[in-house]
Amino acid sequence: MDIDELKGRLGTELWAVEFEIEKGLVRRFVQAVDDPNPRWQVTAPPTLVLTVGIDQIQQWQASVSPSATLLHGGTELECYQPVKVGDVIRASVAVAGVRERPGKMGRMLFITLETSYTNQRQEAVARSRQLVMSY
Repeated sequence: MDIDELKGRLGTELWAVEFEIEKGLVRRFVQAVDDPNPRWQVTAPPTLVLTVGIDQIQQWQASVSPSATLLHGGTELECYQPVKVGDVIRASVAVAGVRERPGKMGRMLFITLETSYTNQRQEAVARSRQLVMSY
């Protein structure tokens, strides 16, 4: 996809993935972030939703990058309700913004992705915005 194609896709879903939040996943996640809170036996830490669909996001980013250099510019996460063990989370990813600028090392591309997360009851559980830069 070139920059004009990206701009033409603003606000439209690029893809969606579904993922079941299972107990072993939550256990491994809380071990990785070193958070032994007993609450995580039933619910998932809020930031766990950011891992849903991350493989697809990384593959897509690499396919639209003008080079092999990708930088993560930041993440904003809004949580609306807890994600529980057993929930099936759907992550729907859309391009929320695209801009291009000249830089010292050549053309720089800034892409903002917005991901909406819903559970199996189609209830919104979270929304994230991530900025990716490539040059």
